[in-house]
Amino acid sequence: MLINEESLDLVFKGFKTVYSEASLQAATHKDKIAMTVPSSGRDETYSWLGQFPQLREWIGARHVHSLQAHSFTITNRKFESTVSVTRDDISDDKLGVFKPAFSEMGYLAKNHPEELVFGLLASGFDTACYDGQNFFDADHPQTDTQGNEITVSNFESGASDAWYLLDTSRAVKPLICRNATITGSSP
Repeated sequence: MLINEESLDLVFKGFKTVYSEASLQAATHKDKIAMTVPSSGRDETYSWLGQFPQLREWIGARHVHSLQAHSFTITNRKFESTVSVTRDDISDDKLGVFKPAFSEMGYLAKNHPEELVFGLLASGFDTACYDGQNFFDADHPQTDTQGNEITVSNFESGASDAWYLLDTSRAVKPLICRNATITGSSP
């Protein structure tokens, strides 16, 4: 194969097509337990996390509740995966042997957020969440309906492997997944 700008452009388009097809076909499950939120900055602070007030009958003045009971900052991280194809492989037209590699890159890039989200569950016994307590903990601070400070538990100790019961039916899901771009994975 003659190596010039046009042929290299075709090579990269072919690699990108294989990568994209594999990425689109990869099954994911993170959206079942994590809400995806946009992020365009270095980090995002979620000051609305915590207890949401229940509805009450409106008699008299409004009772304005602050949503900034707790806040949590998530710093975006960058991920990449870079490979090279030698000039000899291009000139000898050996590009077909790279198709499985670029297909696997597409699959891995699509599933990387899965690893991060489901890894959060496993690390939830020793990683702090928005209230400063471990995600799974016996004494999360809350306020009851009368305004009294109480603690609640989302942790049950035992001798068996951990299992998880999550309410994923609502808009606010148990985990947050950022829609950050995975840099360098796509050819």
